Amino acid sequence: MTAHVLMLSSSREGDEAYLAHARAHILAHLGDIRELLFVPFAAVTQSYDNYVEAVAKALPECTLIGLHTLDDPASAIRHAKENNQAIVVGGGNTFHLLHTLYRQALTVPLKHAIADGAAYIGWSAGSNICGQSIRTTNDMPIIEPPSFDALEIVPFQINPHYTDFHPPGHNGETRDQRLAEFTTLNPTLPVVGIREGTALVFSNKTLSLIGDKGGFIFKGETKTAIGPNDDLTELLDSGE
Repeated sequence: MTAHVLMLSSSREGDEAYLAHARAHILAHLGDIRELLFVPFAAVTQSYDNYVEAVAKALPECTLIGLHTLDDPASAIRHAKENNQAIVVGGGNTFHLLHTLYRQALTVPLKHAIADGAAYIGWSAGSNICGQSIRTTNDMPIIEPPSFDALEIVPFQINPHYTDFHPPGHNGETRDQRLAEFTTLNPTLPVVGIREGTALVFSNKTLSLIGDKGGFIFKGETKTAIGPNDDLTELLDSGE
């Protein structure tokens, strides 16, 4: 696999403008690529066209092509690399995103294109689908995809927007408790929690965390801290 993948935790950090914190990472990841095949299928309460417009405004250096506007989106994905295009998948509802990818028979073309080296950028839901499954998403399951199995670009689970903040007086489950339920039932499958403002980069057969905050790896009963720029390549051999 010659994957070149940027998995951003979120589209915003704090009160910053849309994608402002991620611009430098995105442009560095793109290199000389300036045409983006944008996958808007995680959008539910806004139109796909409006989603494309918002991303185009945040990345004025780039030309965006909404995948939903193409007659043959699978072919566009397959030829992205040779056309010097990157595949970009935005955030929103992960269940709706994966449901639509399955319905349009795009999961296999995406897997193959990414494995063959097409540049890929995702944030939030777009990062979630890079893992083995979407079973550690934070989203409400508003629609049922044919399977929870995702693109399996990396052999572990991803939890974007990770936080260990517990509001005083709040009696619902914490994020750690929810992830502990997953790792109790799936003790050999790691979950990587990435905080807003950070990202995982999988390129040149290496994996690392970028940004100015740390994250955590959850596996079985253990929770291991990871820091900015840590080499996480050993996780690429962690699949079940």
